Amino acid sequence: MSTEVILVNRDADVATVTLNRPEKLNALTKPMWKRLGEVMREVSADDSLRCVVLRGAGEKSFAPGNDISEFANTRSNSAQAREYGAVHHEALAALDECRHPMVALIHGICVGGGLEIAALCDLRICGVSSRFGIPISRLGLTLGLREMRGLMSLVGKAVTLEILLEGRVFGAEEALQKGLVTRVVPDDKVEEEAYATARRMADGAPLVARWHKKFMRRLHDPAPLTPAELDEGYACYDTEDFRTGYQAFLAKTKPGFKGR
Repeated sequence: MSTEVILVNRDADVATVTLNRPEKLNALTKPMWKRLGEVMREVSADDSLRCVVLRGAGEKSFAPGNDISEFANTRSNSAQAREYGAVHHEALAALDECRHPMVALIHGICVGGGLEIAALCDLRICGVSSRFGIPISRLGLTLGLREMRGLMSLVGKAVTLEILLEGRVFGAEEALQKGLVTRVVPDDKVEEEAYATARRMADGAPLVARWHKKFMRRLHDPAPLTPAELDEGYACYDTEDFRTGYQAFLAKTKPGFKGR
């Protein structure tokens, strides 16, 4: 068994980042959050990548949230929690700022911090038996503002408050109805569908994917768009990938994008 808490594997231009603590259903610890942040900064900077798949080790759980047994030593008071939070929030920021498309491959449990991670991915593929929720009201804990941001951006104020105030753990069909997941498939097809989804995204023009993610982040900022920002929407026309794409379309061939 690997001792690495976060694994990174690569298949051509698709990287897989795995939360690797299967003996604890991939319950998250401070070292895991720290390493996750480091890994996501590294993969984001790699221009040869075109998609990232995030998953939990094994087929029982994506992640059930933070390891409660760790709290006595790392989050027993507000001072410790602030220190923990700095590590936690850097990991969330690294996920949120990743330039490449991200797919969450969700087997089983996706609760608490696991749902925070999945919510920051661009697409979420889960199985019919997957379970979701953030039942931290039963622990006397709040979801901090930075932690709440990704979930609220995904499903809005009303659903976020429903999840937090009720503290229920609910199934995949309800998660789909709430907009928490992109697609629900049979449990034995989750991996196949997630990687097929990643391949479809990786086959697109990588500069376009990065621009779309950048534009979406900017649209969450209420500040007025500048003329330079609006003009960036035309930059794609000066790329080699644009010429490759439309010529391949006319020739009815598959484009070979270079990211230039």
